[in-house]
Amino acid sequence: MNTLFTPVINLHAVLVADFIGIAILLVILVTRGWNLPGRKAESRIMLRMLIASVFNCIIDQVVTYCDGRIGKGYAFFHSLLYVGNTYLYIYNVLVGVFLINMIVKHIDSEANLRHFIVFWIVVIMQMLMLVVNPFYPLVFEIDSSNAYHRGPLYIFFIAAGFVLLLYGYVYYFISKFKNPALRYFPVIEFLLPLLLGMVLQSIIYGISLIPACFAVSFAGIVISLQNECIYIDKLTGVYNRFEMDRELRRLQKRRKDKIVAYMLDLNGFKKINDDYSHEEGDQALIAFAGILNDVFGSVGTVIRFAGDEFVVLMYKARESDIELYKQKTMEAVDKHNANSGKPYKLSAAVGGKVFDFGKEDTQDLVVVIDTLMYKDKGDYYKDHVKER
Repeated sequence: MNTLFTPVINLHAVLVADFIGIAILLVILVTRGWNLPGRKAESRIMLRMLIASVFNCIIDQVVTYCDGRIGKGYAFFHSLLYVGNTYLYIYNVLVGVFLINMIVKHIDSEANLRHFIVFWIVVIMQMLMLVVNPFYPLVFEIDSSNAYHRGPLYIFFIAAGFVLLLYGYVYYFISKFKNPALRYFPVIEFLLPLLLGMVLQSIIYGISLIPACFAVSFAGIVISLQNECIYIDKLTGVYNRFEMDRELRRLQKRRKDKIVAYMLDLNGFKKINDDYSHEEGDQALIAFAGILNDVFGSVGTVIRFAGDEFVVLMYKARESDIELYKQKTMEAVDKHNANSGKPYKLSAAVGGKVFDFGKEDTQDLVVVIDTLMYKDKGDYYKDHVKER
């Protein structure tokens, strides 16, 4: 670098920060804090990101130790610095996108790749820069003294990461306004340490905070998600009765909200248990909960009320939405039946009503929607052999 003073890496500060990060991550791994009951897909993502983050902290320590080392082993240190720093950049690029993808999918199960077209284009551009970087040091450079220096396009990686985090915040707060049940999802706790680490590491040359900040962020999201699991039904992964009681108390206190509340009950569920085993009955419940999450996940809270009965609390809803979302549910059930390959078909009775908490009491809610559901079930069995 053409400067009178070249700042050096603070070896001890980096090693201590990364050691703390590794310790936090290993505690989460050993205690299985990443294992979220009823959420196998998210648990697998968490486990993979935790393992990648441990390697991230270790490699950050290795490249920091190798920085500026010459003499015996010079060529080895030089190669290690290029490979290690490239991994650190790739980790930051890919894990950042996967984290935002997990946030979006957790908030809205129907979200698709359109949310990420621009981000994946930027990721491809960043990956191409890293491929050519050993020949044309655009992102970082390892000089003849084996010292690491930021390249002219380093700021592009920082700017892309900042925009990604900003997108995660904006998407979360807009979605939270539509669906208050998202209060348990720890976006702030997860993204804030990353944002602070990114800013400080960019301003203060010679320290490495991002790997340790990833570890702190993982600790935050694990604690928050495990706390969320208190309110989660362990079999189906949707909310449980305890969460429903909390939510109804909150709505009653506000006394100004209108919601659509549904009661849904599987038709012929006892026959599934009797003919195909209780394990198959559990699979039917899991499948039905997944259907309800797909239909209502972005607009309301899905709750397993008891047995094969589910309640849905749909926010910012209107009278016209009752029949609309009932129809969407029936269509989703039909689609599942067409593709499940099961010897039985799922079917559900549905009762729904708009509740004005400024005029009605929460104690009446369950009774009313339960009555409407059983009316719908009675209409169903007029045309079908009664199975329960």
